[in-house]
Amino acid sequence: MTFLLSTAPANLDPRIGTDAVSERIDSLLYSGLLSHDEQMKPTPDLAVSWQIPDPKTYIFTLRSGVHFHDGQPLTSADVKYTIDSILSGKVKTGKHQSYRWVQSVDAPNDATVIFHLSAPDASLMWNLTRAGMGIVPRGSPLSIAQAPNGTGPFRLERMAADDEIVLAANPDYFGGRARFERVRFRIVPDSTTRALELRKGSADIALNSLTPDMTDALGKYSGIKVSRGPGTPVAYISLNFDDPIIAHRELRQALAYATDRETIIRYLLRGQARPANSLLPPNHWAADANAPQYPYDSKKAEALLDAAGFRRGPNGTRVHLTLKTSTDESTRQLAAVLQDEWKRVGVALDIHPLEFATFYSDVVHGSFQMYTAQWVGGNNDPGMFEYVFSSKKFPPDGANRGHYRNAQVDDLVARANAEPDQEKRRVLYIQVQEIVAQDLPYINLWYPDNVGVYRDRLGNVEPGPAGDYDFLSTVTLR
Repeated sequence: MTFLLSTAPANLDPRIGTDAVSERIDSLLYSGLLSHDEQMKPTPDLAVSWQIPDPKTYIFTLRSGVHFHDGQPLTSADVKYTIDSILSGKVKTGKHQSYRWVQSVDAPNDATVIFHLSAPDASLMWNLTRAGMGIVPRGSPLSIAQAPNGTGPFRLERMAADDEIVLAANPDYFGGRARFERVRFRIVPDSTTRALELRKGSADIALNSLTPDMTDALGKYSGIKVSRGPGTPVAYISLNFDDPIIAHRELRQALAYATDRETIIRYLLRGQARPANSLLPPNHWAADANAPQYPYDSKKAEALLDAAGFRRGPNGTRVHLTLKTSTDESTRQLAAVLQDEWKRVGVALDIHPLEFATFYSDVVHGSFQMYTAQWVGGNNDPGMFEYVFSSKKFPPDGANRGHYRNAQVDDLVARANAEPDQEKRRVLYIQVQEIVAQDLPYINLWYPDNVGVYRDRLGNVEPGPAGDYDFLSTVTLR
């Protein structure tokens, strides 16, 4: 099978790679201590069971008979080494923060791993989940990124930088051997070229890397199929609460009502998304189905703007706002649509597209009035609410880039992060979602679908909500 990628993975050491492509390929090469279901609830992977006798102790029992690709048996010492190598600083990684409350890891016998925490951390379970973290063999050198050695369903056969990565089925995988021999990931940066490769049959599949227009066009060709399913990423507009104009809650709510999500999804995204009303996707175990929503209502938007004191001037304009974006074509198209929609309620929108490095620097340093982006993967754990909305998580300590402050949210997310009982956490996170839906530190836009375009020689193509590549284990070829 030939699988087309738009970018190459940054690092195939599962302790280091944080970009989406690295984590998704690592998930094929390495198993995690845990996996997850479609509601993002933890499920067994290398660990078959676990106990939480108190909020600062997690005990995992490992699966027996598991071997790394080089034949070495997996034991608790490998799990301990993986985490210790991060905690000690031996491995320099952005994932270090995920284990900041881990005080020590014990391996009392080959089948048992015990995590001791210095403070409760309910997000630990998610941070031990594949593909966010994979287990490497004890004593693995830093060069493991060039010669991966995991326990996953595929093993590395060959790799050429910025060109291709070829994985072969692992015949000894504990979850069952894949139904085909190998998958070749080809790095093809240009989307038009990817579309042409699929059309002429020199490639088999591309996932979430073609524009909606290309997807629609390719689906009309004989021999090509399109698979669509709900995705978990969320597109949003972030607002800067330090800005005196944005500080008006009525204005933020007016912008939400002035945004016609349904029409944008229908025409700009070709129907390949669902309107969003929370940071969490609707299939998530902690999602609030009853969170306040903002259906398109220009009259309500105008009434809110009047109430906030933003009345129309002689030229019909109430207020000028600035939106920063990347130079990505789809993002610039979205900005142009917002400019047109908001103009109807008297909001003049200036668009500042920036090269990504400059855009990201401005966002991190709070140099924006508004910006638009997506969360991909990070919003699968409700601990994300603390990371992006707690007043203790301003950059560089977190991603509360708009400097949103709400003492009640701070209290709720802190309590939720210390609560190991999932149902009790859910109740706390629903309260958080109710509050932020009123305050609108984000205007949630939509959840993009997972869209796979593939040749009809592939069968059983069913990508999961997270958009990972784990579905390849059960794909068939003919």
